[in-house]
Amino acid sequence: MNMKKNSKDYVRPYLRFLRLQRGLSDNTLDAYERDLQKLLGYLRDENKDVFDVQLPDLQHFAATLHDIGIGPRSQCRILCGVRSFFRFMQTDGWRDDDPSELLESPVLGTHLPEVLSTREVDMLKASIDLTKWEGQRNRAIIETLFSCGLRVSELVTLKLSNLFIQERYIRVVGKGSKERLVPISQKALDEIEFWFADRRQMNIKPGEEDYVFLNRRGAHLTRTMILIMIKRQAVAASIQKTISPHTLRHSFATALLEGGADLRAIQMMMGHESIATTEIYTHVDMSTLRQQILEHHPRNVKNEVK
Repeated sequence: MNMKKNSKDYVRPYLRFLRLQRGLSDNTLDAYERDLQKLLGYLRDENKDVFDVQLPDLQHFAATLHDIGIGPRSQCRILCGVRSFFRFMQTDGWRDDDPSELLESPVLGTHLPEVLSTREVDMLKASIDLTKWEGQRNRAIIETLFSCGLRVSELVTLKLSNLFIQERYIRVVGKGSKERLVPISQKALDEIEFWFADRRQMNIKPGEEDYVFLNRRGAHLTRTMILIMIKRQAVAASIQKTISPHTLRHSFATALLEGGADLRAIQMMMGHESIATTEIYTHVDMSTLRQQILEHHPRNVKNEVK
């Protein structure tokens, strides 16, 4: 089958498929479209039609990504999108075959995320100036991120209607609009209650009333605002690690694992679709264990000469 079409004839149905069948968010859809346009631009430069592409063409495209300086992790993401696109083309009847079936991605080494100890999280909170109007809000944000392991996008969209204070649970809307229930600590609830005392004094914009965390203009926060705040507090707390809001999510999972939590339970609380994503925290835990052995095992500790 070879239907010569304009690219918009199959790109739009593909993006619609991703939205409706896979429930991807707008940000993820934008990323898929940008990556697909990289492939389509390459094919135009090579005078290749998408219906005539074969595996060697895709392998050359992958090599081109490396040659122009795109990192291995980004290459993997782009090629994952390429495979998704050609599976759609075959399934939807645009092509009889899937030329990406044997397309390989570069091998990635295990990346161990930066994590904070409970003491460092407390340092982060203690560095906040509570004389500023946003001070208590920021304490509540940091404690909620650490206590619940939320993605920053989940935090900025957290609604009052999704707080179950008596039951000590929150309903989180994650990737692909998938919902999950996550326990929330009493410490986080206390910080949120203190923030609500300030929040009740605000003029909140119409339509923003249900958001838990607001900016000084009474609108919900953005991910960039949270990133800037976390980095600023890390400097104020003299924390030398390079951290972001996601660091608190990693710290949540690592603390649970070190405390003996089941990996499947951590997967459910973090909203990971695959257990393989959660398993990276076993590497973090082993890394911590190795450091503890090096520091405290009698064969590694240098005895002081008396």
